[in-house]
Amino acid sequence: MSKIHKTAVVSPKAEIAEDVTIGPYCIIGDGVKIKDGTKLISNIQIEGITEIGENCTIFPFTTIGFPPQDLKYKGEPTGVKIGDNNTIREYVTIHRASVSGDGWTSIGNNNFIMAYVHIAHDCKIGNSVIMANLATLAGHVTVEDFAFIGGLVAVHQFTRIGAYAMVGGFSGIGQDIPPYTMASGPRAKLYGLNTVGLKRRGFSDETINILKKAYKILFRDKMSLKEAIEKVKKELPQIPEVIHLVDFIEANKRGICR
Repeated sequence: MSKIHKTAVVSPKAEIAEDVTIGPYCIIGDGVKIKDGTKLISNIQIEGITEIGENCTIFPFTTIGFPPQDLKYKGEPTGVKIGDNNTIREYVTIHRASVSGDGWTSIGNNNFIMAYVHIAHDCKIGNSVIMANLATLAGHVTVEDFAFIGGLVAVHQFTRIGAYAMVGGFSGIGQDIPPYTMASGPRAKLYGLNTVGLKRRGFSDETINILKKAYKILFRDKMSLKEAIEKVKKELPQIPEVIHLVDFIEANKRGICR
């Protein structure tokens, strides 16, 4: 049976699983779905079409599912999907989608979202992502699995941050950050491969060395990006990581951070 504090306000139209804890002064609106094992500490407000998975922990003064900060939005039935085993710390804001995407702001599994993070409408967060304090995502940002975003980082709308990338604190991200790389700065630049992060995640020395060669060709050799991509395809082993790196770059729309 759910543990709902007597001061919490929970809509009868919300779907709350049996093993959910809802602490003092929480407000849960119509259409909210919360699965087993999730714990709301206190003073949390969740509204709209919002789905929260299993075993999440959400800390005080977080708001989820409120309308997007988008002038085009006129109350359409969009929502938020949050997966399992996520930690969402104090004062996080996660907005429902607007009308120019697929209708969902989505967050995967096993993410650690620290205090004061803002995740705007239509963002797509993968799995095992870490976002440090005051990291801010504008609308339609994509963050792939195992990325790390430092504190006080601002990410421009429609920008992508690749898998296993690391973004240093106090950075401004206006172009896509390729997978497996490190980026930093007020107008972020690349600073090499995220070698330490890759080793910690179990990447082999062989894979890391191939990625280093790809990085050098793509971002250090003096040739156009198109020429560099062709060289990587011709001269390097087409391991899954290299294929993903090249595919990510070729799919860019805002430009690639170099």
